[in-house]
Amino acid sequence: MPLPRIGVVIVTMGTRPRELEALLASVAAQDVPAARVVLVGNATPLTEVVTTATRIPLEENLGCPGGRNVGLELLRDSGDVDVVVELDDDGLLIADDVFRRVQKLFAEDPALGIVGFRVADEHGHTERRWIPRLRADDPMRRGLVTAFLGGGHAFSMPMLRQTGLWAGEFFFGHEESDLAWRALDADWKILYEPELVLQHPKTSPARHAGHYRFTARNRVWLTRRRLPAVLVPVHLGVWMLLTLVRTRSLTAQRAWWGGFFEGVRTPCGPRRPMRWRTVWRMTRLGRPPVL
Repeated sequence: MPLPRIGVVIVTMGTRPRELEALLASVAAQDVPAARVVLVGNATPLTEVVTTATRIPLEENLGCPGGRNVGLELLRDSGDVDVVVELDDDGLLIADDVFRRVQKLFAEDPALGIVGFRVADEHGHTERRWIPRLRADDPMRRGLVTAFLGGGHAFSMPMLRQTGLWAGEFFFGHEESDLAWRALDADWKILYEPELVLQHPKTSPARHAGHYRFTARNRVWLTRRRLPAVLVPVHLGVWMLLTLVRTRSLTAQRAWWGGFFEGVRTPCGPRRPMRWRTVWRMTRLGRPPVL
């Protein structure tokens, strides 16, 4: 049986030229070469980037999920790849066997839909928020999970053809949850593999403009789109309480509540709630979809 062909999608806004150059070099240094590498420029012409990758400059900033969709659509329609690796433009592959390991994982399990990488800073430390499970005490614990980190992961192309691509309208925040929940509801597996490492600088998600607004709006959209009706107020109630406890800044709280009510009153896209068997499956995996 032939090993799956690897494709790579990287989205950049052109603000991290040194980091992007290093990432592209680490992709090129893999001992199993990618069949296709696509570099998408969100509102950037990519004229200064020296690369053999397929460059797609966009006039408009489509956000992270929208930009990634452009690359995914190209690879999906080309038929050149079976597995897509997506990487943040300020990340770095510190090992040269990442693609070979990814190939093996997907070849061994046809039901595998998503593989999440372990993200670690330059000192090898993995922050708790980078571990896709509630019990985040051990970043080296491998296993099936209900979520993945957007900075470094691999997708099965057959899965994407079934589930659809990123929710581009989210722009930033919770697009990973939307895709993960769709994948689980379609009976695909999500594996957290800590041996696959993406080195990434330690940063705060609040560095992004509109962080609190987008995360609140998108959480409401996510629950309206994907949860059984009875679980929607439960999920949102839990996150209201957590936000009040965790967010000390009044400015941040105002932005969060503004985003929350925006999510309530604006269209969220097609509603396709997950099955109750998926709710039970997520609960058994350690994270019911109310947390």
